Amino acid sequence: MGGTNARFALAEVRGGKVVSVNEPTTFATGSVAGLAAAWQRFEDAQEGRLPRVAAIAVAGPVSEDEIRFTNSHWVIRPADIGRELGVDEHVLINDFAAVGHAVAAAGEEHFVHLAGPTDIPEHGTTTITGPGTGLGVAALVRRPDGSYRVQPTEGGHIGFAPEDRVEEEILAHVRESLPRVSVERMCSGPAIVYLAEAIARIEGLPMPSGDDRELWLSAITGSDPVAVKAMERFCMILGAAAGDLALAHGSNAVVIAGGLGLRIKDQIIASPFAERFVYKGRFRSLMEKIPVRLITHPQPGLFGAAAAFAQKYG
Repeated sequence: MGGTNARFALAEVRGGKVVSVNEPTTFATGSVAGLAAAWQRFEDAQEGRLPRVAAIAVAGPVSEDEIRFTNSHWVIRPADIGRELGVDEHVLINDFAAVGHAVAAAGEEHFVHLAGPTDIPEHGTTTITGPGTGLGVAALVRRPDGSYRVQPTEGGHIGFAPEDRVEEEILAHVRESLPRVSVERMCSGPAIVYLAEAIARIEGLPMPSGDDRELWLSAITGSDPVAVKAMERFCMILGAAAGDLALAHGSNAVVIAGGLGLRIKDQIIASPFAERFVYKGRFRSLMEKIPVRLITHPQPGLFGAAAAFAQKYG
């Protein structure tokens, strides 16, 4: 359940592992009143009733009383889930914690190399971060005995730290409308609007028209020079943020995730992302030893939610 879309799928779990995940059914969260209504729509689209167990990943901090989505109007009350959905058992986790479970459970074929060494250490901490509607952050801790734990965080809301004069000017521009600028404001889907506006002002270029989706399309297709520059700056900021998070987590690996991360995979590889990742002053040599990958699984949230259920219930 993300800030933009809610995705549902049937999964088969056996022996503590995910055997398969069916093709998802997707609803725009803005078009549905909440989880119960979306669940009913999904059930109506299936042939027969849904299983009486569920794995649910939500875009926001998970609490016992009430979950208010960070980038959506949805509200979930965990105590009501069983009754409202008609399930006997369920797992409820943060959406990026689900991505953490996906990173732990996915095979090598679901990753591509971005920077640093190619091999992920068998145990230690992996920082997982990725841009979508917001900027998700989680930590995956692999233990020597083969078990693992996923720690969800709200690391996307740490403060944005400019790395050069251009980013200082970008920050000054954004502060005109947002007194406090988090890294998520500079490194998520909507961020390209702020970046493009600032770059157009700095370089005296016309601001391209359209919302964030149109700007991303212009950037990816190369049809607008300001959008292209904004995307390159976005990749630089993502690299710097991923490196900062790795230092904060004491990580020996990093995985980039998120729907937008996958969409701009080629642009990340071609950009100064890797240089920004290691650009940590006296700790550059340490950063160069950290492998950075991007997860390419088409539905890491759904796969990871199923993996979380498998870890708990087998």
